[in-house]
Amino acid sequence: MFTPKYPPPDTATTPPTTPQTLSDTAPVVPAPAATPTLQTPAASRTTVHLTPGAVVGVAAGGTAVVLVVGAVLVSMLLAVAVTAASVAVCAVVLRTLLAQSGKER
Repeated sequence: MFTPKYPPPDTATTPPTTPQTLSDTAPVVPAPAATPTLQTPAASRTTVHLTPGAVVGVAAGGTAVVLVVGAVLVSMLLAVAVTAASVAVCAVVLRTLLAQSGKER
């Protein structure tokens, strides 16, 4: 499952080269550039056909995901706010108790 999938190795071979001297070589005329052709493999990719029902289903699913994620984020924010308020109340109570205990002595 986690093993990488490599493309097949290139099987093109290079022609053997023979050493030549300058007297053996004729002037080299470059070949005209060939026009590139687009080669598309037949039936390599299938197109996805979406029916109106599928579009509505995808839109409804996306809306549901957005609503669920929004509800989770709002509830987390609310939990943080409630925790902060309770910590603030505890701090006020402790401050009051410490101030009263200092006056009694």
